[in-house]
Amino acid sequence: MASMSRDTPCSCDCFVSVPPASAIPAVIFAKNSDRPRDEVQECTYIEVDQVPKTHAVILSRPSWLWGAEMGANEHGVCIGNEAVWTKEPVRAGEALLGMDLLRLALERGSTALEAMLVITGLLERYGQGGSCREDPAPFCYHNTFLLADRTEAWVLETAGRLWAAQRIQAGARNLSNQLSIGVDISAEHPELRSHAQAQGWWGGQGSFDFAQVFSLTQQPVRMEAAKARFRAGRELLQQRQGDITVEAMMDILRDKDSGICMDSGGFRTTASMVSILPRDLKRPCVHFLTATPDPSRSVFKPFIFGEGVTQAPQVLSPTFGAQDPVRTLPRFQTQVDRRHSLYRGHQVALGLMEAEQQERGQKLRQKQHDLEREGLEVLWGLLAAGEGTPPPQQLGSLFQAFVEREGQAYA
Repeated sequence: MASMSRDTPCSCDCFVSVPPASAIPAVIFAKNSDRPRDEVQECTYIEVDQVPKTHAVILSRPSWLWGAEMGANEHGVCIGNEAVWTKEPVRAGEALLGMDLLRLALERGSTALEAMLVITGLLERYGQGGSCREDPAPFCYHNTFLLADRTEAWVLETAGRLWAAQRIQAGARNLSNQLSIGVDISAEHPELRSHAQAQGWWGGQGSFDFAQVFSLTQQPVRMEAAKARFRAGRELLQQRQGDITVEAMMDILRDKDSGICMDSGGFRTTASMVSILPRDLKRPCVHFLTATPDPSRSVFKPFIFGEGVTQAPQVLSPTFGAQDPVRTLPRFQTQVDRRHSLYRGHQVALGLMEAEQQERGQKLRQKQHDLEREGLEVLWGLLAAGEGTPPPQQLGSLFQAFVEREGQAYA
C-alpha cells in the first residue's frame, strides 16, 4: 500500500436517496469531492479502445486529468467515486484511474447498471492504477463508486480487478472512503471468494462479508476518520428519511461539524454536486454543480441537458498542450496555474466572506444565496411543469447564464 502523509487527499463523501426516502418521486444524488486544497476542478496514462457511440456528459474533474470525480450523462446516470485501500495491493504501474473509469462509464452507460458493467469490464481488461494527484510523489488507491439513475442506485466497491456490488432500490445510502458492502451482495467478480480463500482472508464456509474480508486490519489514520464521517452522513440521511430534498442534500454537503464539508490541512472540498433524477421521464434531470471550493460558501448552479448546450468558458481551466507537466516525462515535475476565471473571482470573494464583519463579504454571501434560490425555483417549476420556467430551447444555456451572473457578482 502507498504511504500517506497527513496532507494526503483521501476523503470524499457520496450520498443517494431513492424513494420512498426522497420527499418526491425522484432519485437524488450528491457528492463532495475532497482533493488537494489548491487543485482546481473542471484518459490519463493509457489508451482504451473507443466505442462507436458515446453519451453527452457533464463532468466535475480535477483540471489536470481526463477523468472526473463526479458527473452525469444525458440519460440521467450519475456517478461519484471514492478512494479506498484494501488488503489487495495497489498496482504500482500506470493503468486506468478510478476517475477515468467514472468518465468512461458515463460516456458508455445509459443506466446505472450498464455504467457499472462498463467499469467492471474495463477493470478486468485494463486494471486500475496510476498516480491520482498532481505531484511527483506517487499516490495510488483503489476505488468505490456510487452510481444512480432515475429508478435505482448501485454501490460498486473494488479491490484491484476484484469487486462487489450492492443494488439500492429504496432508501438512502452513503459512502465515505471505506468498504461498506457486507453480506448484502447483489453481484460480484466470479473469483472474489476463491481469491479471498486462497489468500487466507476467508475460510470458505459461512457468510461472506466483503468489507470485513477485504478491509485492512489496521486502517491509516485518515481512513479511521472516514468511519466517523460515514456514521455522521448516515445519521444525517436517517434524520431526513422520507423527506430528503435537493436542499437537504445541499445542507448535508455543507455540514462542517461532521467533516463532510472538508477544510483540513492540505486538502478541502474542492467541488460539489447534487442531482435530482425524476421518475417521470417527461421531467428533465437537473444537476447542480459548484465548480468552486467550499459548498458552504459556493453557489450550486443548475445544468440541464437540452437544446443548445454550451460550454461555460468561465469554468474551463487553461490548457498547456505538450508542455503540460502531466504530459512530459517524468510527470508532475513542475506546477502550472490551472485556475479558471470563476475560481479566481470566488477566491477573492471567499476571503471577503471569511472576514464576516466586512459588509461587502456579507453582501456577496447574500448574492450567492439569492442566485442559488433562483436556480432552485427553476427546478421546482420544471418538476411541477408550471409556468415561469425557461422554454426548452433555453435550458441548454441555463448553467452558463448562472455562471456568468455569479462571476459578475464577484467582479
